[in-house]
Amino acid sequence: MNAVPAPADRVELAMVFRPATGSMADWNEAYVRVEDYLRAHRIHNRLHQSRLILRILQRAAVRHAADPALSPTRLAAEETERQIDEWFAAMLDERGAPGDRRTIEGRVALLLADGPGRWPYAFLESAQIPDEFRAAMRAGVLRAGPDLKISSMVPRPIDLGPIPEAAGDTIERIGKWPVFRLLFLWALLAGVLGALFRLTR
Repeated sequence: MNAVPAPADRVELAMVFRPATGSMADWNEAYVRVEDYLRAHRIHNRLHQSRLILRILQRAAVRHAADPALSPTRLAAEETERQIDEWFAAMLDERGAPGDRRTIEGRVALLLADGPGRWPYAFLESAQIPDEFRAAMRAGVLRAGPDLKISSMVPRPIDLGPIPEAAGDTIERIGKWPVFRLLFLWALLAGVLGALFRLTR
């Protein structure tokens, strides 16, 4: 479990990231949240992680300076989601698609293409994206099926065969004669008890 950034990352972050507002404890928590987001997308390369986290936190710090009442962790999470959504839109060339659907398709495509494993420095980058990575991402996009067509269905009687029909006739006749129905039930009960008696002997 990632409680705090690794020592080397903390030193690097402290040297280049000095937000004008917010405590370092708050920004440390924001760091961990962004790192968790990246790990959820299988971005385990530490160098690439550090670059992305620094870029995201710097943009979140600009927003926090404009409104210090906001939580740095929340701003960092929103900035991460925004950058991921925009990157998927550019990679899949679906800028007009709804955000939720595009993000889901992008995550599935990233997983199917094994992007973090085969191209560890490409995630959330805009320049020098390998053509084969872009092609693999677009090939993995979930496509909707054909449009539904309205058709008319005429109700038809269900044919269950002669046995259910005969059983239904028998039950109907039994219902008309209460005495016969009572005798039939007693005979059925006696038959069941007799069968059980034979099995237990």
